[in-house]
Amino acid sequence: MDVSRTNVATGKQSEFAVMLSLNPLFADLGAEALQRIAALCHTQQLGEGELLFQKGDVGDALYGIRRGQVRIETGASDGSRLTLNFQGSGDVFGEIAVLDGQTRTADAIAAEPTELFVLRRGDFMSYLEREPRVAIKLIELLCQRIRLASERLEESVLQPLPVRMARRLCTLAEDFGSEVRISQEQLGIYVGAARESVNRQLQQWRRDGILELKRGRIELLNIKRLTAEARND
Repeated sequence: MDVSRTNVATGKQSEFAVMLSLNPLFADLGAEALQRIAALCHTQQLGEGELLFQKGDVGDALYGIRRGQVRIETGASDGSRLTLNFQGSGDVFGEIAVLDGQTRTADAIAAEPTELFVLRRGDFMSYLEREPRVAIKLIELLCQRIRLASERLEESVLQPLPVRMARRLCTLAEDFGSEVRISQEQLGIYVGAARESVNRQLQQWRRDGILELKRGRIELLNIKRLTAEARND
């Protein structure tokens, strides 16, 4: 046996276990279960612009980004491409697909050279069949996510637009830092508002020194004040 290769593989699996432990769906499964799940993964390399999956493909895997960035996008009604989200190093996505196996609802494209951890649905389902205790815990965690989704829907109806925008920008800043690569149109889709309404609020925050607007991105200058907006203080 090549001990050096075994150590490298074990190290990568431990990295993936850490990623899973930070994901709300897997966080409470326990260290032993996460290590066993991580041991089922393999890695995949993507070049910049390479397609990982496209809308309509069978959802047969969960992915964790070891390094790089993946852009989640779809086609707009006018034929243009619309970016829905970015996934960066340490992010895990495809949790629902690995459980239900339904078709993908958007495309995933590497925005730069990317290395992924890949957990195939067949391997994961076989593990859950052997470990019903873990399957029951996953059901409980999924129920929590449904409750959270319900709360977010209520928020989108009841909270004013500045609060919704501030919360979304704060969430993106946690993942990608103070410079958020998102267009005003994309931000409007996230918060359920017209681009014109989003622009008016962003311009107000620009005048207040909270952020600066750049082409295709927003630079957050005062996270503290934006957080206060998100709390509706």
